[in-house]
Amino acid sequence: MSKVLIIGAGGVASVTVKKCARLPELFDEIYLASRTISKCEALQKEVGIDRVKAVFAVDADSAAQVTALIQKVQPDLVVNLALPYQDLPIMDACLATKTDYLDTANYEPKDVAKFEYSWQWAYQDRFKEAGIMALLGSGFDPGVTNVYTAYAAKHYFDEIHYLDIVDCNGGDHGQAFATNFNPEINIREITQVGKYFENGEWKETPPLSVREDLDYQNIGVRASYLMFHEELESIVKHFPSLKRARFWMTFGDAYLNHLKVLEGIGMTSITPIDFQGQQIVPLEFLKAVLPNPGSLAQGYTGQTCIGTYVTGIKDGQEKTIFIYNNCSHSACYEEVGAQAVSYTTGVPAMIGAALMLNKTWHKPGVWNMEQFDPDPFMDMLNEHGLAWHVIKCESPFK
Repeated sequence: MSKVLIIGAGGVASVTVKKCARLPELFDEIYLASRTISKCEALQKEVGIDRVKAVFAVDADSAAQVTALIQKVQPDLVVNLALPYQDLPIMDACLATKTDYLDTANYEPKDVAKFEYSWQWAYQDRFKEAGIMALLGSGFDPGVTNVYTAYAAKHYFDEIHYLDIVDCNGGDHGQAFATNFNPEINIREITQVGKYFENGEWKETPPLSVREDLDYQNIGVRASYLMFHEELESIVKHFPSLKRARFWMTFGDAYLNHLKVLEGIGMTSITPIDFQGQQIVPLEFLKAVLPNPGSLAQGYTGQTCIGTYVTGIKDGQEKTIFIYNNCSHSACYEEVGAQAVSYTTGVPAMIGAALMLNKTWHKPGVWNMEQFDPDPFMDMLNEHGLAWHVIKCESPFK
């Protein structure tokens, strides 16, 4: 018997729950918890009570509440699909109960728009001593992109020197302005200072100030902007031969224009303001008025292309490969009622959980995705809806 407790009931969680429910041989019992229990109940009804055994209300900001819930359910694994602010309380609860842990995004403090792995890496000794495992960042980017890098290093190179992770959403949801995952987290992420690794040090750029026009497989040329993304931090640490590592994401002109206006009038601020006798955070208010990412799925056209360009040395010769996935919004909606951005995060969360539960990936401590054998994960991507491709090519970067 294997029990999994999934915390969170948004778009990503919906995909993960549905994918887990189809694999009873790996996920015998599924339990679901969220701050809003009605969302859990709706998902349970959709999947079936025979697969989602019970649902619970929990405040994931409270380690005590999560601890009590884990003690009640006694799962083999906690899958954290809540907000990044809640990573540490949930990890604390897993420590208190000696329960394995998985998430899809690294911790960031609510009052500072900053994310890095230092807070979670600090749990390494305590998790190891407790005999439990934490798998960090089992989404797509981070997650699959980390595994792509490990796969390239294992099968295609003696040394990898240059890495460029590229993320293109070539879809159209028909909205004037909407984000494809939690608006608060999304806007905090893209308005941060850009950062990349080169020649042994981190270099910074003003937010979204560096642009490359890249040709994406089955989509075409899209404007791509340099950003900092968390997988760079762990990949650079675990592949010391890297001379440069960068992350790029596509944004359309309309999106950037809306974002510029919202920034200009203070709507992306995370500093509380006084409003009608109470304090509100402008970005949290903006989140409330923007479309729910889950509502974008129906009628969403086009597809995503996410992958890694890797340049390195094999048998003394330099070469470049591109490992990537295309994911159709409409196909995702037809399969699980989700758009591709939720799907490309929710499926890898299920795969990471499966590999932990069957002990293919399992050792005490706190680990990033690229620290394990990539082959079993890559095989499961092909089996569960995220087929990948490898092409040999010239690097599109100067």
